[in-house]
Amino acid sequence: MSAPTVPTFGSVVLDCPDAPALARFYGELLGWSTPEGGDGWWTLTNPAGGPAIEFQQVTGYQPPEWPSQHRPQQFHLDLKVTDLPAAHERAVRLGATVLDRSHDAFWVYADPAGHPFCLCAC
Repeated sequence: MSAPTVPTFGSVVLDCPDAPALARFYGELLGWSTPEGGDGWWTLTNPAGGPAIEFQQVTGYQPPEWPSQHRPQQFHLDLKVTDLPAAHERAVRLGATVLDRSHDAFWVYADPAGHPFCLCAC
């Protein structure tokens, strides 16, 4: 297979009710640059050169219901941390909601738009 036919992983896109607000939340949480965008589409660039996170504003957005399958999460982000309690405090201060702290190595949260994500000290 020739290289031009092989796709590269460019970004993950999250639907949300307020794209600039959710982009700012993840920018602060990850310590990444200020998001850029407009017209309902915002991009948060990975400073390490990896995939970006993009945010698409959707009218009538309905968040996933975790852990219910009524409106399943479909995917979630695993964010690696070295100090789970300190990362927890920071995430909550920035607007995350705790969903599950029953595991030793990872805790589950919802971002301000309701998308589940994990802080993982695995």
